[in-house]
Amino acid sequence: MGDVAKDLTAGTVGGAAQLIVGHPFDTIKVKLQSQAVPLPGQAPKYSGAIDAVKQTLAAEGPRGLYKGMGAPLATVAAFNAVLFTVRGQMEALLRSSPGTPLTVGQQVVCGAGAGVAVSFLACPTELIKCRLQAQSSLATTGPAVPAAPGGAAVAVAVAVKYGGPMDVARHVLRSEGGARGLFKGLLPTFAREVPGNAAMFGVYEGLKQYLAGGQDTSSLGRGSLILAGGLAGATFWGSVYPTDVVKSVLQVDDYKNPKYSGSVDAFRKILKSEGVKGLYKGFGPAMARSIPANAACFLAYEVTRSSLG
Repeated sequence: MGDVAKDLTAGTVGGAAQLIVGHPFDTIKVKLQSQAVPLPGQAPKYSGAIDAVKQTLAAEGPRGLYKGMGAPLATVAAFNAVLFTVRGQMEALLRSSPGTPLTVGQQVVCGAGAGVAVSFLACPTELIKCRLQAQSSLATTGPAVPAAPGGAAVAVAVAVKYGGPMDVARHVLRSEGGARGLFKGLLPTFAREVPGNAAMFGVYEGLKQYLAGGQDTSSLGRGSLILAGGLAGATFWGSVYPTDVVKSVLQVDDYKNPKYSGSVDAFRKILKSEGVKGLYKGFGPAMARSIPANAACFLAYEVTRSSLG
């Protein structure tokens, strides 16, 4: 089996492990990111991550925590195949001779290159995922109707309901500018994936070399791989989280009556209305997810890759 096929297979297995472990945390993250700013004197829909979990379980049961998993599960093979295969090919380009380990700096470059490639897959997938995850915490305001004959007009809240991933895709293609609508939020996706993957793969390789103590990193045990993978994942989210918030609010923004004209406008408006903490909404569940989910991903990748020879 060639290196590309090995990376493709191992990346797919790693991605599936990451998704199963991490998706409930991701659902809560998106719900917190996308909830409307409360009116003065009103409490927000969710007071925090634990409250969001409780309300989701009460309203939708455990299945509510796995909302929107269909789209990333369907594309996880392609996403992780691209991520690990592009990284593997860039490693081969930068390697001076076969079998020579790369430096941490070279792994940073490989991670950045892989980040560029996966952004084109991540953007439409995450738009679909975010719409499904956020629909219970978002309501679009419908047309104003009279409260009674001669009474003041009142706005009626109309929740946009999607039947599933394909329903979101159909709605976007039909009503939001065709294929271009699926790539809404591409700029903040690049701003997340390129530096995020550069940092993640750099930290992962650096920690593996440190834990191996100058020896060959292929001899590391599973505990070391779990530690390196978990901390590498935390580095990803710790370094790029505000861009993920901007991406999420753009992707769930109403197409006909948008609140934001683009990434910079969204960034400014979040800062103005909620301060810096608005750019870190959902940070707790994102970090709580990143450590076990990325530990599972890297462990599954390394074990599968080594079992393939």
